[in-house]
Amino acid sequence: MRRSTIRALASAALLAAAACPRPATQPSPAGGEPELRVGLAVGVPSVVLGGDGSGELFITDDANGQPVGSIAAGTRWTAVPDSASAGARLRLLKADGMLTEAHRGIAVVNVTENRFAMANGRRYRGRINVVAARGGLTLVNRLGVESYVAGVVGPEIGARRPNEEAAVLAQAVVSRSFALRNRGRYESLGFDAYADVRDQVYNGVAAETPQAWAAVQRTAGQVLRYRGEIVDAFFHSTCGFSTAGVEEAFPTARARPYLRPVSDASGRGQYYCDISPRFRWREEWDGQKLRAIFTRTLATAMPIGGDGLQPITDVEVSRTTPSGRVAELRIVFAHGDIRIAGSNVRSVLRPDADRLLGSAAFQLTVSKDGGQVTRLVAAGAGSGHGVGMCQWGAVGRARVGQDYRRILSTYFPGTTLERLY
Repeated sequence: MRRSTIRALASAALLAAAACPRPATQPSPAGGEPELRVGLAVGVPSVVLGGDGSGELFITDDANGQPVGSIAAGTRWTAVPDSASAGARLRLLKADGMLTEAHRGIAVVNVTENRFAMANGRRYRGRINVVAARGGLTLVNRLGVESYVAGVVGPEIGARRPNEEAAVLAQAVVSRSFALRNRGRYESLGFDAYADVRDQVYNGVAAETPQAWAAVQRTAGQVLRYRGEIVDAFFHSTCGFSTAGVEEAFPTARARPYLRPVSDASGRGQYYCDISPRFRWREEWDGQKLRAIFTRTLATAMPIGGDGLQPITDVEVSRTTPSGRVAELRIVFAHGDIRIAGSNVRSVLRPDADRLLGSAAFQLTVSKDGGQVTRLVAAGAGSGHGVGMCQWGAVGRARVGQDYRRILSTYFPGTTLERLY
């Protein structure tokens, strides 16, 4: 959030942006809070800066800190690629229709008290960067990790009741650990995390809630570590009965002792995550729909002749994983078969063209007529990849009185909870 290369006026602007009101008890941990760069948009044709309620925005050249201009409160400027410049450049189209000189990138901060930087109609803490690249413009939000976590906790775990508070605290620690573990992953693009499901869903200030900030405050700087390193803090919606080992869901991942299958049983045949609306599910395909789905999803895995997909004669689970999920799906045709790895099953056996299968934990029932599949039914459990913390399981555990430390140590066995800064 603070960058020493920005000159005096810009430094003052950054301090003003940092002073935008957070809850009164927002911590400032000793040792320095890290900064995170969040990729809000990549390769877009334009970025709108400012707007109603934005306050005054101050703009500098991101390379040398020189002032570019200021956007008056309630006014909009638009960043657009500059096709006339050699190399990737951008210009700013002002409210009066005039264009600024070309820049490789710009930095934007708010200098109005109690206001935030605004881009494409959304408010963000910290600084906004717009950078020109060959594919268009890249929009990045640079802010402190704690502010980022406050913006992702709500979208990721939802609003929770008071007796579910421990699950929100656990999510704050997991989200912070995930973010810090993966800093620099997209260095070639100029940021650390995408603002969507490729990493964590982040919608800026609009997603912050008092509940989320309370969780951030109570867990400030806390991360999960294993043998001194911040862990790969995976999480998912609903495990269904047991979490999965990381190597079950991601075939290129190496096994980790803290990402192994963990039972979610609560006793007497019940599970902590059985309160989830996705705890059990059922999907069904008739022969025609199954053929249409496979024609789309198998196109890159096998040749499909001019006559279309061969008749489907069987679909079976040929191998399962240690946690009981599908490790391999075998699809049999009139002339041969194809085997789908468990990590790809959800994208191949889709309920609809635009929807993944709920999880890889399912059993199949096949109906045939004349040797061809006429109906396929999948009875499944859970939602998501199954690795790490089960969010609905965390909610269920919170309801019976488990604190967030116990929840985290259960889903990430062998880890320690430490304050990093």
